[in-house]
Amino acid sequence: MSDKRIRTTVGAALAAAALISSGCTSSPGHKEESMASTVTINDQWASSTDMEMAAVFGTLTNTGHHEARIVAGESPQAGRVEIHEVTPNATGTNVMLPKEGGIALPAEGSHDLVPGGDHIMLMDLTEPLKPGADVDFTLIFEDGSTLPATAQIRDFAGAGEDYQPNSEMPAGAPHHDHG
Repeated sequence: MSDKRIRTTVGAALAAAALISSGCTSSPGHKEESMASTVTINDQWASSTDMEMAAVFGTLTNTGHHEARIVAGESPQAGRVEIHEVTPNATGTNVMLPKEGGIALPAEGSHDLVPGGDHIMLMDLTEPLKPGADVDFTLIFEDGSTLPATAQIRDFAGAGEDYQPNSEMPAGAPHHDHG
């Protein structure tokens, strides 16, 4: 093999190695970050209530280089936690429904949880949520990682939407206005 051909082969091998090491790979030395490790929630707060459910709002930010997807949640103060959205129905009334597929946070992006929009629902509350107190909750991501958080409870009258039970709930189930 000639010196020129050896230099070309070695040069190509070094260039390929540089490209591989600078890219996002799944090599044995590269550890993928969990979805929860790249997400924060800021300015979070929950609606006060004496009823059985309340909403959590705030801003979710993903600093990672890959999408992060929140698919569930849990709270010691709620029997269940769901991801919800508010959309208009055929009559133009805003209805609250479980959000299919959860909340997708784009890489290096954010997503607002707001009254009248996407939010976290604390359901089957174990105690009233009083203004000035805190409520603990944990967001669960598609990869199984978790993000614990605390939200201050505030007075809030609601955004005028009705709860629309999912298809598993019986017809005629009550609708609830919430925050």
